[in-house]
Order: sequence, then structure tokens, then C-alpha cells
Amino acid sequence: MFSAPIRSSTIRLAIFISSLIIATILVFQLVWLRKIYNFEQKEFTHNVVKAIRGLYEDLDISLYNSSHLNELIENPDPNVYIARINLPADQDSLTSYLHYELDDFGVFTDCHVGIYNVDSAKYVYTTILAPGKNSSKFKLPASKRSFDHLTLYFPNRQQYIITRMNFWIISSAILLLVLILFGGSLYYFYKQKFLNETQKDFIQNFTHEFKTPVAVISLAADVLKNPAIAEKPDKLVTYAGIVEYQSTYLQNQIERLLQFAYTDSNQLHLTRSKVNIHELIQQALSNLGPLVAERKARFELSLDATDPFLMADKEYLVIVITNLIDNAVKYSRDPHITISTANTQGFTSFTVQDNGIGIESKQLAKIFKRFFRVRQGETYTAKGFGLGLSFVKKIVDAHGGKIKVESTPGKGSSFTISLPVSQERKKI
Repeated sequence: MFSAPIRSSTIRLAIFISSLIIATILVFQLVWLRKIYNFEQKEFTHNVVKAIRGLYEDLDISLYNSSHLNELIENPDPNVYIARINLPADQDSLTSYLHYELDDFGVFTDCHVGIYNVDSAKYVYTTILAPGKNSSKFKLPASKRSFDHLTLYFPNRQQYIITRMNFWIISSAILLLVLILFGGSLYYFYKQKFLNETQKDFIQNFTHEFKTPVAVISLAADVLKNPAIAEKPDKLVTYAGIVEYQSTYLQNQIERLLQFAYTDSNQLHLTRSKVNIHELIQQALSNLGPLVAERKARFELSLDATDPFLMADKEYLVIVITNLIDNAVKYSRDPHITISTANTQGFTSFTVQDNGIGIESKQLAKIFKRFFRVRQGETYTAKGFGLGLSFVKKIVDAHGGKIKVESTPGKGSSFTISLPVSQERKKI
């Protein structure tokens, strides 16, 4: 078993905390902008009311004394202000003074002005101060008041308030951009860190996988070079068998790497032919003979498929079956493997079930990713490159098939491959 390097748990924690801080800053900024907007709305209303009060004092058009001026002003809508007045003799003077008061209190923006006469039941005077874009599209709201009054209508009040908030909006946008760049940098850093760790794991694992058989072959070669070995035929056969076994092991590992390298950079081209799934299972078991003997694995075959034939790529399908059985043996301490087949609704399926260590639910979603290997805690539980199941999935997908995985930690895993009986040639 291999001791796994400590993964980027510290980095993940740092990223989580950083993300939390970024989210908090964004929420705070949004709340702050909302408060500023509400404040600007109140300021706008307050300043318009003060401008109307100033107009009362300038033209003496109020009905009451100055202590009751606020009672004469209504704000039925955020954009509309209605003020009781005595009809002024000089309406142009009213417009001029209103212009001055609105400008003085910082609310001089697109404003529709109307003087309503209750006897005429209509606006007897209308004008527009600081006309803005599309001002002509807006009209003074209809009035049902039973008194003479001045109506101020600000159709672009909201845009005006937002314009006054430009500094805060721009600064917030800059902050948001900085946070996005910071978050992107964190993500890129984490991704690179993960790739570096994966590469390091692969190199370490690659070295370990090849170092042991090379050392064994070297040792056996030293023994075989000894002239005295010729006088001991039994030992000669034994050491020759060791060299053959380790050489086959190395060859198989190299072939796996080459196969994956090819399929990872190219489309998977299938050469379909009529194959018997039961025969392929027997072939895979034969290929794994040395491993089966070494681990003293026991097999129970339930080949119940009444129609074991399907159109598939023989070589690739053998690889799929071999990988699944290989994993079942390697991840079981006392391997007892059940291999079964069945025909269900246009599919031929085969299942490889083991009594191994099982896979935690949080790792199940990752088992088909490249270089991923199942581990317990910080320790890998078996040798390998983490490429087998990734290759299996690619082959099954190319055949238009499905993979079902069931696993219980401590009890074992079950892999079911379902392939359509009738398929057209497919590329992936």
C-alpha cells in the first residue's frame, strides 16, 4: 500500500474561507448600496419639499402661515408632489422661482410642472423644467383634488438618483472586478496545485510499479548468470519463470499506459464483430491467471445470459472485463469474486461483484476520473495508475452502454456493464 501525500485540504480551507470573505464583502456592498439608494430617495423627497417651501415664501402663494407649510404638501407617489396654492398672477415668475429653488437644493432634473384650477377642473398651465430625453412621452398625472394646487412630476427621478450614486456604483464595480479576479486566481492556483499533486502521485506510482519487477528481474538475472545454476534444473526453471512473470507484468503495464495515452488523445474507433460475452470472460480470467494464483482468488460464475452474443469490439471488451476483475481481486483481502451475466430488455449485462473494501459514497462519483484511486483515509489501498476505470467508461460509452456501481464500505462493490445487443458503429 502507498502512503498518499497530504492533499490540498489546507488550500481548500483557505479557498473556502476566502470565498466566504468574498461573499460577505459582496453582500455587505449590496446592502450598503441599497442603504445609499434609500438615503438618496429620502434626500430627494426632503429637498423637493424644501424647494416648494422656498417657493411658498418667495411668491406668498400659500394658504396658511409658514408653521403649517408641510401640511400643504402631499407625496402620493415617489415621482409626484402636490402642493396647495393660491393661483399666482404671474405663472412665469412661479416657473423661474421654482427653477431657482430646485437648483438651489440640488434636485434640478427633468420636472413636469402643472398648475391645476379646481373651477376649470384642469391644468391651466404646464411646462417642463430641465427636459430630459424622451420627456415628451410623459404626461402630468390626472388630478381629482378639490382644491387649487401645483403638481411637480419627476418621471426620471430614479435615474437621477442612480446618477448621483455613480461614485458608489463605479467603486462597487471595481471592487467586484477585483474580487472576481482574485477568485479566478484562487481557482487557477488550486487547479494547478491539484494537477501538480496528481502528476506527482502518478510519477511516484509509476516508479513504484516498475521498480519492483525490474529489481526482481535483475536479481533473477544475477542468479541465472551463475554457472552453477545449470546443475540445478528446478531452480533454473523457477528463476526463468520469475523473469517471464515479471516481464509479462511490465509488458501489461506498458500496454495499459500506451492504450490510455492513445485513447485519451484520439477518438475511440471500434471494430465490431459478433462476440460471445461468456468466452470473453473466460479469456479475461486466463489473462489474469498469475494475479489470481498470487492472491488465491476464488471465483463463482453465474453465466445465465441465454443469448450471450452481441456486436462489440472484442479487444476493447476484454480490456473492460479484465480491468473490472483485476480491481475486484486487488481491492479484496481474501478475494471471492462473483461474475454473472443476464439478458434484460435488449441489453446483455455482466456483473463483477467482490467482497473487498468497498467505496465510500463521496468517492463513488470520482472513480471514473483519470488518475483517481480509491483510498482509505490518507492511504491508497492498491497498486495502479488510476487509469483503468476511466478507460472502462470510455469503452462502454463508445459501445452505447451503461455502467452501474453499487458499493458498501467494508462489504464490497458491484460493477454492472450493460451493452445493447444490436448497435450501430459508433465513435467517441
